[in-house]
Amino acid sequence: MDWYPAPDETTLVRTPIRFATGYAHPVLGSRWFRDTERRDIQAELPGWPAGPEYTLHSRTTQQVDKVAGGFLSGVVTAVQLAVEAVVGGNSAGKGDGPSRATPQDPPNESEDFPVLWAAPGTLARTVPWQLDPARRPERYRVDAVVTERRLLLLGVGGDMTAPAEVLWESARDVIAEARPLPFSDGGHDLRLTFTDGSWVRLATGDATKLVGFLTDRRRPVPAAGLTPGQQDRLARFRTELPADAEDPQVFQLPSGVFLVEAKVPAKRGKGLYETHTILMGEAGEPARPQPGDL
Repeated sequence: MDWYPAPDETTLVRTPIRFATGYAHPVLGSRWFRDTERRDIQAELPGWPAGPEYTLHSRTTQQVDKVAGGFLSGVVTAVQLAVEAVVGGNSAGKGDGPSRATPQDPPNESEDFPVLWAAPGTLARTVPWQLDPARRPERYRVDAVVTERRLLLLGVGGDMTAPAEVLWESARDVIAEARPLPFSDGGHDLRLTFTDGSWVRLATGDATKLVGFLTDRRRPVPAAGLTPGQQDRLARFRTELPADAEDPQVFQLPSGVFLVEAKVPAKRGKGLYETHTILMGEAGEPARPQPGDL
């Protein structure tokens, strides 16, 4: 899965990503690809293989789904709480935002569930079909990579020694808006809206964090750019971390506060991490985040 940025750019985040899946009972397990007239356009997308055809669940099916979904939701919630406890509570869907129990956009979340909304010739029509879990091969995933100037989608196959394939990329400035969507399974959905008005609805492990990078809430700061006081605090932070921690990363938030973040492999599950963080000011002193920082 090796992929490396250009010598003059930095990888800010890399995370698995896919098209989202319907969460409300009428659209449960479904996804559609629409133009601005709400027509299905998946057959028009160049190079896309055939995929499943979805229909809204009938009232009878919805009642069955509601019973099964209620039980499953309880299981998912329990698992989600356990994961949040392991990773330090950084999952999306928490806090004082809208509840994920209520659709925020019924025409696109419970009455229909488009994951691609695009007029002819717009950018959303160019995203790769491998984002669709129903189309891509088994043991294949897509990773989103954000650098300070690009968003890339990489294809990763079953052979972990093979290079990742660049499926799609665009400059950051074509993304007009990136925002998390609370009404989703686990709060993992986000919407990327491009400057031409087209958009895609995607799902990832930490939608809020990915959105934060895409909206420039976190500006990476090299260690050489820190003040002596900040470098001293960073050195002390390193001594406080477990031996298997990844090297800390430093970011400046919109208010000017500095966030230092280090990932530590969790003992409770492979691929899970605890995130250790501190906030500091210009001299390395403790600081508080301000509205809009996190």
